[in-house]
Amino acid sequence: MQLPDDLGQLTYCLNVHPTQTWDEVRRALEGPVAYVRRTLAPDVSFGLGLRLSAQALEELRAPDARAELKAILARHDYRLVTMNGFPFGPFHGVPVKAAVYQPDWKQRARLDYTCWLADLMTELAQPGDSLSLSTVPGTYGPLAAGAEAAMADNLLKCVAHCVGLLKRTGVSVAIALEPEPCCFLETIEGTLAFFRDYLFCDSAAARLAELSGLSLAQARAALPRHLGVCYDVCHAAVEFEDPTASVAALRDAGIPIHKLQLSAALRVPALDSATREGLTTFCEPTYLHQVVARSATGLARYSDLPEALADPQRADGEEWRVHFHVPIFVADIPPFSTTRDFLAEILALHRRQPISAHLEVETYTWQVLPEAVRRQRLEVAVVKELEWVRQQLGVTIDADALASG
Repeated sequence: MQLPDDLGQLTYCLNVHPTQTWDEVRRALEGPVAYVRRTLAPDVSFGLGLRLSAQALEELRAPDARAELKAILARHDYRLVTMNGFPFGPFHGVPVKAAVYQPDWKQRARLDYTCWLADLMTELAQPGDSLSLSTVPGTYGPLAAGAEAAMADNLLKCVAHCVGLLKRTGVSVAIALEPEPCCFLETIEGTLAFFRDYLFCDSAAARLAELSGLSLAQARAALPRHLGVCYDVCHAAVEFEDPTASVAALRDAGIPIHKLQLSAALRVPALDSATREGLTTFCEPTYLHQVVARSATGLARYSDLPEALADPQRADGEEWRVHFHVPIFVADIPPFSTTRDFLAEILALHRRQPISAHLEVETYTWQVLPEAVRRQRLEVAVVKELEWVRQQLGVTIDADALASG
């Protein structure tokens, strides 16, 4: 949905739906996504946050499949805004955990997959469109040592590909690296350093000029046009980032936020026996649920919730933030809180000075949330999430349209 006052496009990420195959993507677009569009944007184009696995992307190489996708977009007045190119393989119903980062940016397979996504995006868009494509934060943290230069070179090759697409199609695709706890790009500080030393430096501009045929000056200008970050608000909150300072630091460094993912994490204000017990209901086998614990001695990080719960060093009274995406329209999940206040502050900043042209709600964990939290249909919850965002941004909501949806 196009928001007023230069506040950008608001959508939600289709990775909340099980869409491993093209057929599953089709069913999502014709079913729950259509419901959300009818309810919230019945008379205007509805921006899409697509997610295509490598399998679905391969199936869409068939001309008939691509023609069908284009027909669905036209019939429902969908407009592609952004793509989630983070999960390469299966993302629902099977253990994902650290495999979600594979292939990573050390590998040619990640480069090829991202370039193929960009190709399809330009085919689905209109000349003059500017699209974003979020991707893994380099690699999983334990696999990053010594790989900075290799990851940077593959990213620059991808930027060169996007430069070529812009020249041929008039569509701009921006690759958005998504910092995440326990990954190579984890904190805003680490992200700033990687961009400074490997991606936006003089040698990177020279390498892009070599790869793309641009002049050095053109290459310097192309880097931020086609490369930046996806600021996932849940991830930043789990890392105890400062909302205002983190956004300002990226802006001051000239690193664009090509996508702002609107999400909230599980928060334990003060650990005790009741919350320890309650957290066991959030231990599930599909996704990593990284934990950052804050005590008087600083921050401690854990790659998954069971690991944190098993550590005898963790003491009552600590604040824990857990990378478990929870619906953003709820402030509390007793006996826990959430980091929705962090998200509200980010949206207040965006209202005063837009942070990104693309805003994407992402609560992909719906299928694995405890049953007590999932008391409504997924598409109804998505509508409530998008409605909450619009309220935070001061956008008028058509109550009659919501009721008829």
